[in-house]
Formats: sequence, C-alpha cells, structure tokens
Amino acid sequence: MATDIRSPRLAVLIDADNASAKIADGLFEEVAKIGEASVRRIYGDFSGTRSKGWADVLARHAIIPQQQFAYTTGKNASD
Repeated sequence: MATDIRSPRLAVLIDADNASAKIADGLFEEVAKIGEASVRRIYGDFSGTRSKGWADVLARHAIIPQQQFAYTTGKNASD
C-alpha cells in the first residue's frame, strides 16, 4: 500500500482593514514552508480607498475578496 504524504492544507484569512498589502509576498512564502494555502480569503470594505493597495495582490496570489461594508463609524468593516 502506497503512502501518500501530502503537505498540510492551510487557510489564510486576511483582515484588509488592518493589514498592509506589502505583507502578502512574505506571508505566502512563509505559508509555503509549512504547507499549501488551499483557502485564500481577504475580508474588508473594498468600496473605499483604504483597501485599494490590495487590488493587484489579489490576482497575483489568487486571494478571494469578501466584501464587508462599514455600516458603523469608528470601527473597521471586518470588526
């Protein structure tokens, strides 16, 4: 019986309101050392200008955006 050794499958969930797009390359390099990022999602309010830096990063790393509108003031959309 052959043993199928697979890398651990990981979920990478990012809070776009509190994380900079500059961390994405390093983040996915570190995750690749541990296993496979089979789920890649980012949460935030992409209707404003605060999350615009994530636009090209999403495609490059195959991250699925989850829109969370900011219905309150003083808090981030994903809080």
